[in-house]
Amino acid sequence: KEIKHYQNEMILGFATLVESRDESTGGHVRRTSKYVEIILESLMERKKFRSILTKEFISDLKLAAPMHDIGKVAIKDSILQKPGKLTEEEFEEIKSHTTKGEKIILNTFSHLNDSSYFKTCREVVLYHHEKWNGKGYPYGLKGDEIPLSARIMAVSDVFDAVSMKRCYRDALPLETCFKIILDGKNTDFDPEIVDAFISKKKEIIEVYSTLN
Repeated sequence: KEIKHYQNEMILGFATLVESRDESTGGHVRRTSKYVEIILESLMERKKFRSILTKEFISDLKLAAPMHDIGKVAIKDSILQKPGKLTEEEFEEIKSHTTKGEKIILNTFSHLNDSSYFKTCREVVLYHHEKWNGKGYPYGLKGDEIPLSARIMAVSDVFDAVSMKRCYRDALPLETCFKIILDGKNTDFDPEIVDAFISKKKEIIEVYSTLN
């Protein structure tokens, strides 16, 4: 149990170190991880994806969520911290944090004797920018082709991204952020996950206020 605790702290510390390269992101890792936990709780209450949401899956996803942007360690500071609009070439570089992140996960965790965590972590890192309608990246997966772990991470990540100030724009009003998630139902996001997220609006706002 103690080893597991230190493992969790090490992973969170690793993810926070990545985050610290971009001062505008603040507590992105901690907030998105909490949003993931809330969505998981809501899905369980609503009896959705019962065959997938095992204790092991839930534990693995909670531990994998902080790692979703790990590929950003391989992105140049000049692009990651650029205050203005990105060029098409720069945006392609930003998008590559998914595939670069997968390589880091392969090199870092593939030797561990925990194949289920490795699988979940890889999915979250590689696929959290895929969209329900197939218009995401890096592979244009759609619907259930996208692993559930990444579909949950996508909602958490987008909500936090739009609700916080970034180097290239101000934070959007909270109600606007919830509307963005709702408007993305059936296009950007799995509709079941959107419903689960919105049903926990009070808890989401509490996390936002506490970790802002």
